[in-house]
Amino acid sequence: MAKLLYVTCNLKPVEHSCGLSIGRAFLGEYLRLNPGDELHCLDLYRDNIQRIDIDVLNGWEKMRAGAVFEFLNEDEQRKIGRIWRLADQFVEADKYLFVTPMFNLGFPAELKMYIDAICVAGKAFAHTPNGPVGLLRNQGKKCLHIHSSGGFHYGGGEDHSVPYLRSIMNFMGIEDFEALVVEGVDTIPELARQFKRLATEKALYAATRF
Repeated sequence: MAKLLYVTCNLKPVEHSCGLSIGRAFLGEYLRLNPGDELHCLDLYRDNIQRIDIDVLNGWEKMRAGAVFEFLNEDEQRKIGRIWRLADQFVEADKYLFVTPMFNLGFPAELKMYIDAICVAGKAFAHTPNGPVGLLRNQGKKCLHIHSSGGFHYGGGEDHSVPYLRSIMNFMGIEDFEALVVEGVDTIPELARQFKRLATEKALYAATRF
């Protein structure tokens, strides 16, 4: 039995979101084929994603100086504890499904907050004399990224979405990364339904191999 972590970052309801509806199609097919797998869902707009703020930085600095967690103040304990829970949830998963929209050539800020919360030294990677090393290597973990964009940007130099998420996954040691991108739904609205249909077919096929 595998653990699948499903991470979304979209304000729209599913029926009005191209990316979320494709993600739902993938998830339905995946769970049909893998009924024993364990599913965990995170909505980065709905759930409590702790950002790195001054309390977090102060708490980490105290622990680097030798303090134990219990000696941190209440705000530091609460916020760092939340980050650790998110990081542990991520590390314990076997498979990852991210469903995101493009905002201004990148992601919504909530996704960056989440990445900062899970990419924790000692959990996702380690500092070594030769540079950082991903701690999630050689564990058979895999990631599928379903990404939607109103324009056509994927593969261009201005695209800071899919390449960024791929690099973060690789940094932590997750090298089995696949992107399923649906583009142009706003640029060519008369073809939006066709673009969505083709992407949904790809998602259903991806579910058979994930």
